[in-house]
Amino acid sequence: MKLRSTETFWPLKNAMNTSYPSIDSDIKTEILIIGGGITGALIAYKLITQGKKIVLTDRRDVCNGSTAASTALLQYEIDVSLHELINLRGEKCAVDSYKNGKKAIFELRNIIDTIDSDCGFEFKKSIYFTSYKKDIPFLKNEFEARKQNGFDVTWLNKHDLEKMGLNAIAAIESKTAAVMDPFKLANDLLYYCCQNGMQVFDRTNITSVQTQKRKCIAHTENKFTITADHVIYCSGYESTETIEEKIVDLKSTYALASEVVPELPAILKNAVIWDTSSPYYYYRATSDNRIIMGGGDEEFRDAKKRDKLIPKKETSLMRQFKRRFPDVKFKLDYSWAGTFGETKDGLPYFGKPNPKKNEHYVLAFGGNGITFSVIGMNSIVDSIKNKKNQDLEYYRFGR
Repeated sequence: MKLRSTETFWPLKNAMNTSYPSIDSDIKTEILIIGGGITGALIAYKLITQGKKIVLTDRRDVCNGSTAASTALLQYEIDVSLHELINLRGEKCAVDSYKNGKKAIFELRNIIDTIDSDCGFEFKKSIYFTSYKKDIPFLKNEFEARKQNGFDVTWLNKHDLEKMGLNAIAAIESKTAAVMDPFKLANDLLYYCCQNGMQVFDRTNITSVQTQKRKCIAHTENKFTITADHVIYCSGYESTETIEEKIVDLKSTYALASEVVPELPAILKNAVIWDTSSPYYYYRATSDNRIIMGGGDEEFRDAKKRDKLIPKKETSLMRQFKRRFPDVKFKLDYSWAGTFGETKDGLPYFGKPNPKKNEHYVLAFGGNGITFSVIGMNSIVDSIKNKKNQDLEYYRFGR
């Protein structure tokens, strides 16, 4: 599956300073991680700290799938609003999921400090706005649900937003969010793990995994095998190739990055911004004063069809930016497309689809992929040990 178009921002910004070999012999390990993006890197980090022996593989260069196309808005808010999620999954699961996301942002910062990554992590506020009067009741319901469950939120009216430089009529301001460079962090995590004993093989395509006497035998495209006690799939949207259950609707999404803007308005400096449109639009700044925005999702995942639409999407996204920020000049520097997915409840999938096999999944679908990956990092150890875990129940297969 081609997960993104070629010209994304992060790989061009960060030339790769570490390269990894492809596999050239049969090997044995305790744990095999399939997928070398931000999810696989976080899971590897957790397991390395647990003293596990790990091999990680990726069918392309590491970090060059969805991680390279991510716009890395780190929010505790989920693609499904809290009051809707309460109706879908019950109050405890919904509220815990939002609180898990908040904790994940702070935990991610601790990891970044531990490995000393210069990935541009910055805490921000989050502004969830609407430009439509019809959406104000929805937004007020969401504000009340968050307030009642202890989240630090503020209601902003049209005048408040205009003073900030955003053309909108109402918004919820949340105090906890962040941004970073996901490509840089994923590479730094993999380097750290390799320094602590992990083996990485990229351009190594796993074609099948068989179970023999509780062992997992992974077969590669070039006829080598990796024998492991456990396999962890961190393959994101490509997991649809190995899971029979339909768990995600795949879409095509689009993003832009501007040239450096010398004078960013305070709202773009201090917040990540997204709206109530369906699909929603979102906006953030980078540490070097570029603006990244995205949206314009389409109900298909065909790579050729997706990429052919990029010029048209550039125009529509820039028009949308001008409506929201009429006083800011957005000079286009990069544009790209990627594969995006939504689950029915906006939540990830963790654990074992088949309890009889030692094959585990950490599938962090949706706009919260990175924070979901941190949450999955904390439950994967219990999945391996076959221990009960509340998150493994919330985010189980077959729910």
